[in-house]
Amino acid sequence: MTNQNVVVPNARKGVDITIAMALSKSLFSPVVPKPLPAAPGGYFTISRKMFAKKTETGGKTNSWADSMRDSSPTRVKSTTSLSEIEEKNTWIVNHPSALSTFEQIVNGSKGKQIVMFLDYDGTLSPIVEDPDRAFMTNEMREAVRDVARYFPTAIVTGRCRDKVYSFVRLAGLYYAGSHGMDIKGPSKNCCRNKKDYQGVLFQPASEFLPMIDEVYNVLLERTKYIPGARVEDNKFCISVHFRCVEEKMWAALVEQVRSVLNGYPKLRLTQGRKVLEIRPTIKWDKGKALEFLLESLGYANSTDVLPVYIGDDRTDEDAFKVLRNRGQGLGILVSKVPKETNASYSLQEPTEASSVI
Repeated sequence: MTNQNVVVPNARKGVDITIAMALSKSLFSPVVPKPLPAAPGGYFTISRKMFAKKTETGGKTNSWADSMRDSSPTRVKSTTSLSEIEEKNTWIVNHPSALSTFEQIVNGSKGKQIVMFLDYDGTLSPIVEDPDRAFMTNEMREAVRDVARYFPTAIVTGRCRDKVYSFVRLAGLYYAGSHGMDIKGPSKNCCRNKKDYQGVLFQPASEFLPMIDEVYNVLLERTKYIPGARVEDNKFCISVHFRCVEEKMWAALVEQVRSVLNGYPKLRLTQGRKVLEIRPTIKWDKGKALEFLLESLGYANSTDVLPVYIGDDRTDEDAFKVLRNRGQGLGILVSKVPKETNASYSLQEPTEASSVI
């Protein structure tokens, strides 16, 4: 496989901007972004050094169904036991609310360049029955627009990049679709000064597109007999939503998906929140996308950068883990129930996320 480079135009040199207005709605105080380091000719390149193949083997169908049941409860309990209350209290101590620790987070961000990474479903929008109607509120859009005025901001999602852009409708952001396998940065047209734009386009799994398209069509046929099943083409990956499938049919759905994938060893099956994900067997995920974007922005080795990642799903754990291993940055999990996570802080629901952003 050939080595792929990404070319990013250099920002205008000598940028000297002072932001006097405080962000009353944000946890963070804005700081002046650093100019991107340029190679001769005003460009720098980023080698695809982390791009490598790997294979994974799935578990048995029953194990998949059990896992789906654990991570995607179909009903809310009417009562809570004392042990569950104690468990939640302990979890909150270890993963305190980002709202209640507002002052502590603000103090830790002083003098640092904030870079915001935001998941979409379950973070910027609620989880809904119809994935095509996962709309964000106007309040949330305004919150994202405000934070993007001061900090580099990326939407990192399992969705198709074009689909999530149609939901967010904000230029000037980085969009990392298909779990980071389709990354595009701001274009010239979205910037006030066209010399300042940072054009990024990175698609490490392009060779898999014909295979993904073929599997998508096969899955449409195989799953149409399972009521409520929804297959979504996310370009570089496929989502099989089971949020509207009766729990007794989950095992049958997994069996159909796995039987299709048996003929495609270069694709792997993973699980998210009420969704099965089919992805290429390459070592690339939301954590790799976070690292790539930090490198694109010139902050890969910076000690005064503070990456902030807010997400709600298993797939976001790859990004939380990267921040924990770096010993630098904040991972914030959006969840109403205790979960094993590499995030440091928590929020209950998307409405709270809009207050944090």
